[in-house]
Amino acid sequence: MFKLVSVLFVLFLFVGCTGDSTRGPGNAEEISAFKQVQRMLMEMENFRAIATVEYRSNKGVNTYETVQHARISGEYRVEVTAPEHVAGSVTTSDGTQIFQFNSRVNGSVNIMVNEIPERSEIFLTSFIKNYLQSEEISVSVSDMEEGVRTILEANVPGEHPYLYTSRLWVDNESLVPVKLVIFDRDGAERIVVTYHVFEKNVELNDTLFTL
Repeated sequence: MFKLVSVLFVLFLFVGCTGDSTRGPGNAEEISAFKQVQRMLMEMENFRAIATVEYRSNKGVNTYETVQHARISGEYRVEVTAPEHVAGSVTTSDGTQIFQFNSRVNGSVNIMVNEIPERSEIFLTSFIKNYLQSEEISVSVSDMEEGVRTILEANVPGEHPYLYTSRLWVDNESLVPVKLVIFDRDGAERIVVTYHVFEKNVELNDTLFTL
C-alpha cells in the first residue's frame, strides 16, 4: 500500500470487499482518478444518500436501511426505513442539539445532549474531517468485478475500543462513494456503510435538521 505521512497532501481511501487484493496507484490513469476523487471529496459541502448500515460484533450483525442527509459543517439527519420494528426512527442534529423521534409514534421525542461515535461516524462528512486530521494516511487501488476503486484511509479520533480506522471506497469511473468501513484496532470490520444512491452538493433545507 502506498503510504503518505503529510497532512498537506490530502488523500482519501476506498476499500474493496474482504479478500480483494489492493495495490498502490500504478499508472497515469489511476493517479488521475485518485486526484479526481480527492477533488470531489474536498469540494463536498453536503450529501444525500440511501445506504445500508451494518453494525458488527461478536454477537452478530444488526442491519439498517437508511436515508441520510449531512453537511460538512456538522448538521445531519438519518432516517431508518428498515427493519420494520424500527422503521420511521429519525435522528437529527442542527450542530448543537440532537433530536431523536419516531414518526409512527406521536409525541415520542427525545433530546440527547451527547453525541455517540457509533452514530456520527457513519456519515461521509465525518470521514472527511477525520482524514484532514490524520497524521498518517494511505491510498490504494482495488480491482473489483464492478470496476476499479480508489481506497482512502483515515484514523478515527478518540479512544473508542472498536472504532479505530475508517476506509472509503470510491468508483474511479463515476467518482461516487461505494462503501465506508470502520475497523477496530485488530482490523475487524465494526461498521459497514454501503451506498446505493449518493448525491453531493444538493439543496438541503435547514428544516431537515430541526424539529
